[in-house]
Amino acid sequence: MISALALNGSAYSEVDLAGGGIRMENISVEKSERTLFVKMDIDVSGLKVKSNQEVWMRPSLTSVDDTLRLPSVMLAGRNRYFQAGRHGVASDSILLYRAGNQTVIPYNAVVSYEEWMESATLSVDRELRGCCSSGIDRSSDLLATLDFRPRVYETAMVYATPAVETVKTREVSGQAYIDFPVNRTEIYPDYRRNPVELDKIRRTIDVIRNDSDTRITSLSIKGYASPEGSYANNERLAKGRTDALAGYVDGLYEFPSGLISTSWEAEDWDGLRKYVEGSGLEGRDGILAIIDSSLAPDARERKLKTSYPGQYKFLLENVYSGLRHSDYRVEYVIRSYTDVDEIASVMRTSPQKLSLHELFVLAQSLEPGSDAYNEVFEVAVRMYPDSELANLNAASTALLRRDTAAAARYLSRAGDSPQATYTRGVCAAIDGDHDTAQRLLTSAQAAGVAEAAAALAELERVSR
Repeated sequence: MISALALNGSAYSEVDLAGGGIRMENISVEKSERTLFVKMDIDVSGLKVKSNQEVWMRPSLTSVDDTLRLPSVMLAGRNRYFQAGRHGVASDSILLYRAGNQTVIPYNAVVSYEEWMESATLSVDRELRGCCSSGIDRSSDLLATLDFRPRVYETAMVYATPAVETVKTREVSGQAYIDFPVNRTEIYPDYRRNPVELDKIRRTIDVIRNDSDTRITSLSIKGYASPEGSYANNERLAKGRTDALAGYVDGLYEFPSGLISTSWEAEDWDGLRKYVEGSGLEGRDGILAIIDSSLAPDARERKLKTSYPGQYKFLLENVYSGLRHSDYRVEYVIRSYTDVDEIASVMRTSPQKLSLHELFVLAQSLEPGSDAYNEVFEVAVRMYPDSELANLNAASTALLRRDTAAAARYLSRAGDSPQATYTRGVCAAIDGDHDTAQRLLTSAQAAGVAEAAAALAELERVSR
């Protein structure tokens, strides 16, 4: 059952009818899906009605284009009461009472609910009639203003302002699998799959180097050998091959001295462990125990080879070649953007070049809730999926669209700031979980979120 808002914004009201002597109390208008219930107590204790007089009270519901008259109440003096009885006045639409017999008349009307009643007014016309039903006095009074419009929860969203990145440093990384002749460290660019692997590195560098908005600040290369053979020889190979790759890259571009840095790891046991752990190899746990043991690398490999010869052969033929790789990382800086038109243009073509703050500046220039506004925050969270701030702002934008499912996904990565608590409260309120919303919004208010007070007041409104 849903209650309407009545006069003075309450579900119940008291009204003294013009002319005096009659007081409408406990006015209530409620509805179910298809039915409207109008209830009130008509206090006539202060009304004096002569024997040949009658007082009519005719409640009605009215909107701009529609009116529905509810059953009328006729309160008659002694003579008029008996006369009305003889003429059969009392009916479903006229409720007949004798003046002086009771002080409070309980009034109940049940009618079919129609859409136009959503914001109708409930009024009552009062008329005092004398002998021969001649009119003596009449008045009309407003009892209630109905409000059965859907209780849509609406409140302000909060957005976190990203910090300005003074220097926008980014990086891109990858792995290359350079083929070397056995026990050699020289690079042969056309050897086996080397054209493809070397091209991966060149393309990574060229994309950054050929962009006028970016500048490469460092290039690091780390080489790995597999556990096959002696540790000493593998260390020689890892170092020599890494230096060879660094020299090859430096020869292509002639980078400033010191821009390229190198490191190496003689045997990639971590890579081997990762493969074995995710495999279905027989004896997997025993193999992992050997890999994790404190044995020296050469002793570890011998034990693996002797304890699990079949598995070792499989790893040697199918896995070890992938453990000989060169990991590279290119670090670079991107210039800053301040003009919103330029930021919008960059977002369309290269959104990865924008900082969260630059995207926020663009959003501030757009109409909140517009498609363009929403898109900016969606781009921001795609570019920075691990940022709590980006997820919080994306959640707020989703709630502007009343997309609580998307908002909940973002809020799962938005952290536990007071603003995130507030936004979770708003999400719960829109979803209709008012108890959770009350708890979260109250917590946000206590934590200093200024918008929480209005959000709680709105929650109270829709909860009536």
